[in-house]
Amino acid sequence: MLHSRILNLAVFLWLFSASHVGSASAPMKVVVGYAAMNGRVAPLWIADEQGFLAKNGLQADYVYIRGAPLLVAGMASGDIQFGRSGGSATLAAVGAGHDFKIVATFSSRNSYDLIARPNIKRPEDLRGKKIALNSIGGTGWMGVLFWLEHLGLDQTRDQINMQVLGDQPIMMQAVETGIADAAALDGVFSKHLRQKGFTVLGESTNLAQRTVGQAMVVPQTFLSQRPDVVEAYLKAEIEALAFAIAPKNKPTVIKTIMKRLKANANNAEEGYQDLLNGVDRKPFPSLDGLRNVQRMLKTRNPKIGEIKTEDVIDARIMRKLDESGFIDRAYAAQGVSLK
Repeated sequence: MLHSRILNLAVFLWLFSASHVGSASAPMKVVVGYAAMNGRVAPLWIADEQGFLAKNGLQADYVYIRGAPLLVAGMASGDIQFGRSGGSATLAAVGAGHDFKIVATFSSRNSYDLIARPNIKRPEDLRGKKIALNSIGGTGWMGVLFWLEHLGLDQTRDQINMQVLGDQPIMMQAVETGIADAAALDGVFSKHLRQKGFTVLGESTNLAQRTVGQAMVVPQTFLSQRPDVVEAYLKAEIEALAFAIAPKNKPTVIKTIMKRLKANANNAEEGYQDLLNGVDRKPFPSLDGLRNVQRMLKTRNPKIGEIKTEDVIDARIMRKLDESGFIDRAYAAQGVSLK
């Protein structure tokens, strides 16, 4: 009798423990949309591949959407909880009445080289020419506007035609074949044209002003209802970012870039350098970058000039992660010091 009771108790405890572990290990499923294909997106993929999402109790479905405006539309519909988007599309969405928040900025620096066909030798030669774009209103479009401003050009005055053709590989091919005269391209794609003698009108590092190239954007309703999930996701991406920039992990990161971008080893190396040079180690939302974006947009859409940019940013979770020491520990775990 005693043996039977002990056996029954053991079975009960085993079943309780199994059900408890099963419920605790069930991941929260989220949808993550992104609108760029470059080396700086690698932490997004690494968060899944290296188990950082699972570690933080999440499972993500990644959706690549060509063009930040389409990504914003998916977020507005509620189908996408997290959006890797740019400041221009986010401000346009807020101006249209959507309540979105930027909770992190993973890239607040210009990442685009301005590459033109060999017959274009000087910035002035772009007058009356065609510049290839991924979309109107997206981060690449904003990058072109910053370049035109930097070079003393004006799209309207100088009759520069913005031509929407497709993502960066297609834009690169368009310039190479003469369909377009120029494009703002990430290094992994601009390198191909450089090697063929195309004109570099501007290096990415020549633009110093802050922008919002890749931000993590969430609907305010989701942030209010599930701040725990937003925090868990940011933890996973920060751990993935620390992993990505750690020298010891370079071979793994290169393989990820090669697979995701369908790039050869040389181009993947360029994408890896874009990652190292273009990401913010502590991805706090960039208010200065968002104000720069607003300055460029409000001349085309005065309503965007009425937005209080500080209201679009919510840095509470990032501050919590930083003040708790989580970010420093994530980098230390990969052998990287931020000091």
